[in-house]
Amino acid sequence: MHRFGPRPLILLLCLLALPWSSALAQSRCTERARTLLRPAEVSCTHQTAWIDSGVVGQRRVTYQLPVGSPPARGWPVVLLYQGSFFALDDFHYADTDPFGGFHEGKLVQRLLDHGYAVVAPAAPADLFWQTNLPGLSSTYELGTDYDFLGNVFDAIAAGTFGPLDPLRRYATGISSGGYNTSRMAVSFPGEFRALAVQSGSYATCGGPMCTVPDVLPADHPPTLFLHGFIDPVVPWWTMNAYYGRLQAQGIETALYTESLGAHAWFASSPARIVAWFDAHP
Repeated sequence: MHRFGPRPLILLLCLLALPWSSALAQSRCTERARTLLRPAEVSCTHQTAWIDSGVVGQRRVTYQLPVGSPPARGWPVVLLYQGSFFALDDFHYADTDPFGGFHEGKLVQRLLDHGYAVVAPAAPADLFWQTNLPGLSSTYELGTDYDFLGNVFDAIAAGTFGPLDPLRRYATGISSGGYNTSRMAVSFPGEFRALAVQSGSYATCGGPMCTVPDVLPADHPPTLFLHGFIDPVVPWWTMNAYYGRLQAQGIETALYTESLGAHAWFASSPARIVAWFDAHP
């Protein structure tokens, strides 16, 4: 009559009550493993806002907040800057995406699950950032990126994207977005707690055309570099020159080199970047 007894039912109820099941249910993101016919995917829900960028009108900002109640001063926020030609109009990624795009998705997931809001402004026409464009890099403040990002920072402080902490801003990005991450230290002093540059270098460099200034801003935020040693697009030595200059000035910095890595996000990038930001509250 009681062939199975009460123990399986009790065990099932205990499993359903475990913390990990609750945590999974509270994530903004879902994952699907690779199958024979479909790639692995990670997808996070997102919201969209439009922010003025000056003479060319508004640009899109894709963003999302963590689940739950924010800290008293609001969620810490990470500005995520796209690489060239790969718009961040949503937070959906597959392991077939070029340049390790799937790992960017895992970064978005990890940031949200660890209590960071993610704000991803669009580059002009979803192409690339103006930070190192020939003829504009020396007059950056005259370009639309400068106006647009300043307006994004104002919108963060005003609560446009929800309850965010304007005193805990971080930035990361790949390639053109990596150069643009460096630009935050050059043209927006005092705005960021820490930076993480993936497959990029100093704000005005471009591929092998790279000269790092002899003196960097004294208030340059702590900066983590993640770079492939055989990167054919942004040579490793251009990043290393930037890293070395920060070291010489006594500015906190760290470097992770993927020995066989090319121009891409790495599987370890999400954990390394979140740990770096966690270390600079």
